[in-house]
Parts: sequence; structure tokens; C-alpha cells
Amino acid sequence: MSFKQSVTHHLGIFLIFTALSASFTSAQTLLVHGDSLSAGYGIALEDGWVALVEDALDKETTVINASISGETSRGGLARLPGLLDEHNPDVLVLELGANDGLRGHPLSQLEANLVQMIELSQSRGAEVVLVGIRLPPNLGKRYTEPFFNLYQTLSERYELSYLPFLLEDVAQYSELMQADGLHPTAEAQPIIRDNILPLIRTALEPR
Repeated sequence: MSFKQSVTHHLGIFLIFTALSASFTSAQTLLVHGDSLSAGYGIALEDGWVALVEDALDKETTVINASISGETSRGGLARLPGLLDEHNPDVLVLELGANDGLRGHPLSQLEANLVQMIELSQSRGAEVVLVGIRLPPNLGKRYTEPFFNLYQTLSERYELSYLPFLLEDVAQYSELMQADGLHPTAEAQPIIRDNILPLIRTALEPR
């Protein structure tokens, strides 16, 4: 092999290796761990905000929606280790707690469960995006305000990307909510996508 052929050969190998490395580093996994607000309750799954986020992201990003309608923080904590083992996500969207609040569970219990999920996810190398929620006002400010503020407190403690209210610009409009007043319609899903997509894009950026 001549010197010129050798250089060409090694350059080709280098370019192939570089391309393969780029493909491995750009492929990422996003895991959404939530309740009915992320599971698409009452609407077609493909119309939900998680599916719309997937459509908006780079095709090399794998999106796993592990959300379950009715899920509580306790149930989410029980399922999380298995999900992390199976999917090894780069980013985890944590959208849990609404059902705890609707059932009047102690805030100390909710906090403990969220803390364990955050710490477990971070210990596995996942970037956590924490999603907050507002409870219906009929539950009383003595409960709903500390509930809402808990998410911001945790986001600051663990330096998380944080969306204060998933249903911003949705919940206040009855035409964007289903008859139960708790779940958004299909028409609301693009608004929810736009609420959270910038945080997800930032979290997926190479660190």
C-alpha cells in the first residue's frame, strides 16, 4: 500500500468512526413519568402532549411515555427503579402528585416520594424536569398553596428544570377542559406541548 493509499485508508476509518460516535452521542432517551395528564386521559394517545413532543424532537430521540392514569407519587416511586433499569433515560420528566393532592394525602408524604424519585433519577445520570400542578381551589388555600409551592422548593433544592403549572393557559378555559374539569381536551394538547417543550429541549442538550 502506497503512502497516499495508506493516508486515504486511515482517513476513511477516522471519518467512519467520527460518524458512528456522533450517532451514538446524539441518540437520547426521554422518559415521561406521570399520571393521566400525561397519559392522555379521555383522548387518543397520539393526540396527547407527549406524542406531540415526540413529533417535535429530533428523530434520534427515543420518547417513552410511562404515565398511568390515576398514578400517585407512591405508585410512581414503586415503578421508577424498573423503568430506569429498562430505559436508562437521559432525561426524565416527573409529572406526579396531582392525584395525591386530590385525595388529600399529607404533603410530607408527597415530598418524600418526590425527593426519592428525583435523587434516584439523578443517581442514574438522568436530567430531571419537574412539572408542577395547581389543585382546584375548592380544596382550600391552606392545602393548595403549600402543595403548589412544594414543587418550586424541590426544583431549587435540586437545581432542576421546572415547569410551575403544566396546564398554564389551559385550565382557566372551560372549552379546553373535559367535562370533569380536571383533564384537558385534545385541542389543549398543543398548548401543553408548547409549555414544556423548551425545558425538554434544554435538558436534552449535551452536557
